[in-house]
Parts: sequence; C-alpha cells; structure tokens
Amino acid sequence: MQITAPRFLIVTDQYNYGRLLEHHLQTVWHDVDVKVHEPSHSGRFHAGFVAAGFDCLLLDHEVEGGRGLEWMSDLSERTGFPPVLYFASTADATVDTALGDKAVAAGAADWFVRERIHSRRFASVLTDQVSRRRQLMALFSARPEAGKLYRFGPVTIRGQRHVADLASGGSSLVYLAESEKAGELVVLKVLGDNSDPNVETHNVFERFLQEYELLLRVRHPNVVRIHEMGVADDHAYIAMEYFALGDLRARMREPLSPTQIIDYTAQIARALSAVHEIGILHRDLKPGNIMVRNDGSLALIDFGLAKHVMRSAEITAAGTIFGTPYYISPEQGHGEEADARSDLYSLGVTVYEMFMQKRPYTSGSPMGVIYMHRNSPLPELSAPLKRYEPLVHKLMAKHPKDRYQSAEELLAALPAFRSL
Repeated sequence: MQITAPRFLIVTDQYNYGRLLEHHLQTVWHDVDVKVHEPSHSGRFHAGFVAAGFDCLLLDHEVEGGRGLEWMSDLSERTGFPPVLYFASTADATVDTALGDKAVAAGAADWFVRERIHSRRFASVLTDQVSRRRQLMALFSARPEAGKLYRFGPVTIRGQRHVADLASGGSSLVYLAESEKAGELVVLKVLGDNSDPNVETHNVFERFLQEYELLLRVRHPNVVRIHEMGVADDHAYIAMEYFALGDLRARMREPLSPTQIIDYTAQIARALSAVHEIGILHRDLKPGNIMVRNDGSLALIDFGLAKHVMRSAEITAAGTIFGTPYYISPEQGHGEEADARSDLYSLGVTVYEMFMQKRPYTSGSPMGVIYMHRNSPLPELSAPLKRYEPLVHKLMAKHPKDRYQSAEELLAALPAFRSL
C-alpha cells in the first residue's frame, strides 16, 4: 500500500541543512508535510512532548554545536516517540561510522552521512519507517487505554494529548496539551461545566467564542497564535500557542535595561495597533497577559475581556468594571466608556513597573487602587530614569485626551526615547 502525505519533524540549528533535508523528503513524497525545529531559536522540546503527530524525526548531529547524541538519548526515552533517523558529522568516514553506531545504540532507527545521503537507500528507509510507525499507531489507537491520553477532566478531545493541568476556576479549565495537528505543545482552554444554574451560561459561552473569533482576525507576531477551536462532549475548547518561558512578570524579576524596556514597549504597542485596527480593545493588559517566546519576542494573550467596539449587542452591562485594578485606566475603573487610549494607559502602568520594579499605585483594597488611578499624582521615576518619565506620564495621563491618541502615535515617539 502506498503511503501518502507523511509528516516529518527535522531538528537542526542550520537553516540551510534543514532545507536540504526537506528537499530530500520531497523527492520521495511530493506532498510531504515537513516541520523544522531549530533549538537555537525555539528551545529544547518540553519533557512532555512525544511528537505524536509525526511519522518520523530527522535529527542533525550538529544540533546545539554537536550535541546530537545527547538529543538522541533523550528522545529515545520518551514513550511513543516516532522513529528517529540520525545524520552524522562528515569529519571523516571513520568518525561517521562511529557516530552512526552510537546513534543506533542510543535508539536511532537508522543513520546517514550528513552530507552524502544516498537517495535510493534514503527513500527505502523512510518508506519502511513510516509504514511501521503507522501500523503501530493504528494498533495503539485500538486499545482502550489510548483514550485516556485525550482526556481533559470530563472531556475527551481527540487530536489533543494531555500533558499537564495548568489552571482551573472561573468559566474555563486550562491544560497543557500536545496538538497532533499543530505538531507542538499548546495551551488548551476548555469551557467549564455549565450545569450550575447560578452561572449565566449564555454570557460565558459568548465570551469564550468571542475570544477565539477576535484572535482569528489578528495575524501578528506580537499576538498569540490560535491553532484550533472545536466542541467535544458538549464543551467548547481553544488550542493556542504555548509559551515555555512564561510571562513578562517572570521576566521582570530581574532588572531590565532601558533599551530592553523600550523594545518591549514597542512590541506591545505593535500588538495593540493590530488589535485596535480592527476595533478590538483588550481591556486587561498587564504583565501576566504578555508572554515571552523562546526567541525573546513578546505576545499579547487573554482576550477574554476584550470588546469589539463596533458590536451592536453588548455582552457586558453598562457601567460594569472589567480589568485588573493595578493596571486599569481611570475611566475603566469608574465604569465609563473605554477606548484604545485605555489600553495605552494600562501599557503605561506596565512600562512604569518595568522601570521601577513596582506598581505605581497600591492600596489595601481594589477600590482604593481604582481611586488612586484617577486622583493620585502621576508616579515618578527614580533619578537615573528621569529622562523616560515623559513617556510614562503621557501614557498614564488621567484624561484620555492627554495621552498618546493611538498605538501608532506611541510607536512614532519611541525612537526618541530609544536614543536617550
């Protein structure tokens, strides 16, 4: 039986070599599905990652400066991992053979000389390994215990493998999962049980769907990626990008340089520009909703409180306060109309905290903090950082008319602060 459209995962830090391996794969299957993982850019695999959605993995010996055998040993210990083909260094033939033998001893299905891949043998080995992998997966899927891998509390979601519980509470449950379709770990957000008569299930479901619908409209490097949405066992779910390094708050535990702070401010502003352009307000911007990728870039997440300013049917009641008191704009805190400048105020609070490693306003109660946002003097930066104070003060101006009027205006102003 001919095998079509197999999926391969290539692990290499060398872009050109990854493309070369992809080319070799395409000579065997023209419609092959290939994903390249570069540890220098994306980091190492999470301990719970088993590459469940792939038929075979191609591992470059030169990964992380020649640590391929270390990678091979790690991957071979992961239950259910696909077969691994190892590509040894080309220092000389003797070294190649020794590395290849070590790779096989460590668990590789087979090995090849890195720069001298024999096309016919390559195709034969690939076809054999993919066929075996699919047979094994078919047999495993028929076992009763296989279903447990896709269980998330009371919900079974095929194609999403449970890795860990992350959080619960409110209207949704949050898990770490491996998406077989995306070929990577994802954060799986599952709408909770709606059987409680005291829960306004319609509003909860509306907000859940709104978060996904809004994010689908935004394709921007500084906004979280959404992989999938669906309904399983009468529960809606969203699979979104996973951030192994955590959020900006974790990054802020160590002091940030002014240059880094201005760069982060620009990235967040670009994210706000993208969402504001299509009429979306975030309404809960704070360090905990700004995530850090392995390459150091930032991504805005959690649009559960977001509001489309053009929606004709409001989900929230007029005068309702949404957001986190420490970061909320004066107008939001008093249930007044919010706009894009409200998100910029929240960004200003975050920028202040990045500079000073503390929040600008604190009180013994949430309402006390809300009062301070409107009535307390603008917070001051320490003497060495005074030159950045105009940026913070304009972002955190009490009246929206005195702030930057848009994310684009803020972005235009940032180069002046970057050169200070």
